[in-house]
Amino acid sequence: MCGIVGVVGNRNATDILMQGLEKLEYRGYDSAGIYVIDNPDNSRLIKSVGRIADLRSKIGIDVAGATGIGHTRWATHGQATEENAHPHTSATGRFILVHNGVIENYLQIKEDFLAGHDLKGQTDTEIAVHLVGQFVEDGLSVLEAFKKALHIIEGSYAFALIDSQDPETIYVAKNKSPLLIGLGEGYNMVCSDAMAMIRETSQFMEIHDKELVILTKDQALVSDYDGHPIERDSYTAELDLSDIGKGTYPFYMLKEIDEQPTVMRKLISTYADEQGQMTVDPAIIKSVQEADRIYILAAGTSYNAGFASKSMIETLTDTPVELGIASEWGYNMPLLSKKPMFILLSQSGETADSRQVLVKANAMGIPSLTITNVPGSTLSREASYTMLLHAGPEIAVASTKAYTAQIAALAFLSKAVGEANGKKEALDFDLVHELSLVAQSIEATLTEKDLIADKVEKLLATTRNAFYIGRGNDYYVAMEASLKLKEISYIQCEGFAAGELKHGTISLIEDDTPVLALISSSEVVAAHTRGNIQEVAARGANVLTVVEEGLHKEDDDIVVNQVHPYLSSISMVIPTQLIAYYASLQRGLDVDKPRNLAKAVTVE
Repeated sequence: MCGIVGVVGNRNATDILMQGLEKLEYRGYDSAGIYVIDNPDNSRLIKSVGRIADLRSKIGIDVAGATGIGHTRWATHGQATEENAHPHTSATGRFILVHNGVIENYLQIKEDFLAGHDLKGQTDTEIAVHLVGQFVEDGLSVLEAFKKALHIIEGSYAFALIDSQDPETIYVAKNKSPLLIGLGEGYNMVCSDAMAMIRETSQFMEIHDKELVILTKDQALVSDYDGHPIERDSYTAELDLSDIGKGTYPFYMLKEIDEQPTVMRKLISTYADEQGQMTVDPAIIKSVQEADRIYILAAGTSYNAGFASKSMIETLTDTPVELGIASEWGYNMPLLSKKPMFILLSQSGETADSRQVLVKANAMGIPSLTITNVPGSTLSREASYTMLLHAGPEIAVASTKAYTAQIAALAFLSKAVGEANGKKEALDFDLVHELSLVAQSIEATLTEKDLIADKVEKLLATTRNAFYIGRGNDYYVAMEASLKLKEISYIQCEGFAAGELKHGTISLIEDDTPVLALISSSEVVAAHTRGNIQEVAARGANVLTVVEEGLHKEDDDIVVNQVHPYLSSISMVIPTQLIAYYASLQRGLDVDKPRNLAKAVTVE
């Protein structure tokens, strides 16, 4: 959520900022702004509510300079207005600041230090820039004022600060909120995500929590808040501009759905050799072997991927698995086993709730594995181990390929551990072959787009609510399917274990209520789910069935290829992703940018 860009030392600063903000649109926002300065007598601050296109329409050729900062804001403190949009200015207008995160003690700061200050909006960010300005007014240098403010401010933040009297410097600091330095030729940048500046450079430098950076066109000086210098090497971002664009697709989500067969094959080439032997890091395998219980911590779609993998992991590794909602465990961690291991699932690797859990796990000496799509992300850096998803950039807010990649990555981990344990189920499981069949199944489903679009139009075009039902792993897929549908089409949708219908939920079924039923697994389970279908149909429901080949009947709506039961959650979810896509598209909604949602939830 929210995004920061900044550049110092490039005459095309305005263009770099705007291009960067457009690359950060996927994170979610409701207002945006930029500040560009050429010299102390020539600077411009432009802000707008709405899309980046609205901001761009307000920028004339006179908005130019070599240094600037920009921001996309998702409203937390205060509504989406130009007054609350970033960048914010100090009381005298000398200092300009952008901020991601939440300042927890902003009201106390206002009371203790800013009595009499005329604040233009309701944001915690405005408090921060006024605080720096006040300390400079009190006689401190800009650097010392910034340091003093950082010692006082509590919470999560990423800051980029410009002193209009010194347009050749950007002051940067972070705590719990992602921020990177981009290293250019004769100029430097700051950004929330490498994607924002990949057009300019592939060389980036990490900033760790409670570090301060003095950024000029020639150097990036890193120190802690007490001024002790820190040496930090740069790294090369593994991003391709062609991966970030939509190409011929109308929406990123459809492009990312279509990329899933390629992602499956990429994971095969990453975690298995040409003979089909696992190439998972032996240190990770050993750590899992030593655990008496695996705890998967995640949020949203990643949490659903954990559930979809639970049975497979337990069967192949012979180790119990427990799922935890990261936002709950961060503050209410339950009683743990004697030798726990934490696995953190996160597409972005920046999920604040999961990081809160990881900080506690590290303090307790618990080994941890992050499975993420983003190398060098916070969760990746701070966990004991990392497995990458290699899914390529995921831009659409509604996650698709990261979900299926997480299940596949957990399959490689589970098989590797099971083989090391000599577990028959793992030794007999030809994962490379079976995942290849999954890729083929996905491709087959993707050829049925017109059929699925037609089914969706008839079932969901005008409905206010809907239900997904399933048993076993189909129930876990139903949880993810319902999340996809509700988050981008705004249809109130819930996923239920089919057997739970009789325990209350069936009272909500009435004439024309859409019920989408998922059927895979065994004939016995399928028969029970079909019985539940009859129950809701008898009460007037409109039923759509998604059924695995071999269990299907002539009148089923969507049939997917049969795959190994360990991996059926991957093939079964693909039609539901397309169902959500077409439901949103047919309602005239922005598929990639649903209201109120952000791609990376970087505040708790």
